[in-house]
Amino acid sequence: MEIKPFRAFRFNKAVVGDVSRCIAPPYDVINPAQQQQLYEKSEYNIVRITKPIFAAKASHSDNHYTQAAELFKSWLDTGALAQDIAEAIYAYVQDFQLGGADFRRLTFIALAKLEDFGSIVRPHERILDEPIADRLNLTRATKSQFGLVFMLYEDPQGIADRAVQKASQQSPLIDYLDDDAVHHRLFAITSKEDLNAIIDMMRDKNCIIADGHHRYTTGLLYAKENGNPAAKYQMLAFCNTHHDGLIVLATHRLIIALENFEPAKLFAGLKGDFNITEYPFDSEKTKQAAKKQMLARMKTEHQKDHNAFGIYAATSAFYVAVLADTSAMDSAAPDMSRPWRTLDVTVLQKLILEKLLGIGDDKLAGGKYVEYVKDGNNKVEELVEMLDTGAKQVVFFMNPPKISQIRLVAEHGERMPQKSTYFYPKVFSGLTIHRI
Repeated sequence: MEIKPFRAFRFNKAVVGDVSRCIAPPYDVINPAQQQQLYEKSEYNIVRITKPIFAAKASHSDNHYTQAAELFKSWLDTGALAQDIAEAIYAYVQDFQLGGADFRRLTFIALAKLEDFGSIVRPHERILDEPIADRLNLTRATKSQFGLVFMLYEDPQGIADRAVQKASQQSPLIDYLDDDAVHHRLFAITSKEDLNAIIDMMRDKNCIIADGHHRYTTGLLYAKENGNPAAKYQMLAFCNTHHDGLIVLATHRLIIALENFEPAKLFAGLKGDFNITEYPFDSEKTKQAAKKQMLARMKTEHQKDHNAFGIYAATSAFYVAVLADTSAMDSAAPDMSRPWRTLDVTVLQKLILEKLLGIGDDKLAGGKYVEYVKDGNNKVEELVEMLDTGAKQVVFFMNPPKISQIRLVAEHGERMPQKSTYFYPKVFSGLTIHRI
């Protein structure tokens, strides 16, 4: 993949004050409460452009895209955003905790020449048309890129990782601890030696889009309709798959509002394709023990490359369902590759959601019956509480997909179902801005 350094536009401390108050998570993971909090953090927070709050219904000639473009121009005119003097590849370091363990993820940000999906750039997840139209309209209005596409590449030698580590010894351009206790730091890599080492290392690499499929697709569409040569380059964040800090979290599935749902009927149906283990409880103490047994069994089966799900339906027991015979997926998805058929998310979708609960692709796309919740500290406990209060019908606890599985599916030119992966932590928007 062809990459190059660039002179990013970044928030100017002399005008905006605390720069860390101007950045934000990707627009598509921000809920309305977070949106309001980010607005209140700073009049310069990037969310005002990437996901604005509508004061009133916009007209065709004065919509939120043109308003975002006007706000962006005002930030440039007043010096709130200023372009770096020297070209750089930017080192992005994120420190965080999960399950009591410390992690550090090393990423670098550069411009990359856009490639159609194929051998050089491979998507791994399905996307929707509406977000692409939204991002394309924003790009047309602002002629800029505010968010990052998160890309995976393979480098056992860790060439870029060493350059990022070296840069992290400098004073950071941004130093921010977010609400999830993730420590974000941004540095500039400007030495010719380090820049050339990273550029040369990437020349023969192919990449998988880990996060930001809509943003990358938007870049492709905009480049094809725009005559500016600069539009052929996209601002991307790259992470080495051989890096220990690359974490994928599970995304659990909550079933809601399903008519005539009966837990007993679900468990009876599961026995056709799955081996079911029950972990009953009769007190709060035994409930905690049963939950731990479920989670431990899920982890053990995952390590054996078996398809396994934890299940809770507020019936005084936790369950683990393990696929008994993988050939069940051969008939359920005969046109898909074996790597796709052996994913936990596809087994759940085909053999449980669709076959037993009647939630097919159309109902999934509608978003009425399934909620997706990323794993994290205390998330299992929160989901169990939701079931106990009667707010939800059943939860399927998931194991996270392995990087090797994601790679194999992408190499077959296939895409995993939506919400199959949650790379943690997210790469924030507003750290660097690319003006096309």
